[in-house]
Amino acid sequence: MPLENLNGLHYTAAEKTNVIASMTSMENSLTAKFKNLTPEERTKYGSVNEQNKLLINKVKDFRNSQPAMSSPDVDWMEFQNDCDSREFLQNTIMRLEALLGNLKNNKTLHDYDCYHAALTDYDYSKYKAGSKAAGFEVKVKELAQFFPRTSSTKLTDEPA
Repeated sequence: MPLENLNGLHYTAAEKTNVIASMTSMENSLTAKFKNLTPEERTKYGSVNEQNKLLINKVKDFRNSQPAMSSPDVDWMEFQNDCDSREFLQNTIMRLEALLGNLKNNKTLHDYDCYHAALTDYDYSKYKAGSKAAGFEVKVKELAQFFPRTSSTKLTDEPA
């Protein structure tokens, strides 16, 4: 009796090669600009909360619509570059998080399928070992290590 296969969609060698090449290309494109922050730096710089993001966007809007009202003490070219980079990174992170979620879901289904196939094979091996088929006793002993037995009764030195 065949098992229910939760995810019968498998990746071809060409698809795997394409994904690996794409990831390598993405890593090569991004890595040079990565900064490794220490825990202290992460605390010091923190993250911009939603209220502060609104402030940034409002200042950007004023800069774009009424540049004469912008502070001469701000490097506006750098500000715009930071805004553009931040938007690019945020969009990339969102896409990667969505992709990661889908990858984890697919892996979960394949893990489930593999695990249940392994259980079926273990049960079959126990059956064959019980019928004294050659080689199955060793296989069952090897697989049995993944199914530790626990005692349901406790032995104690104290009288009942």
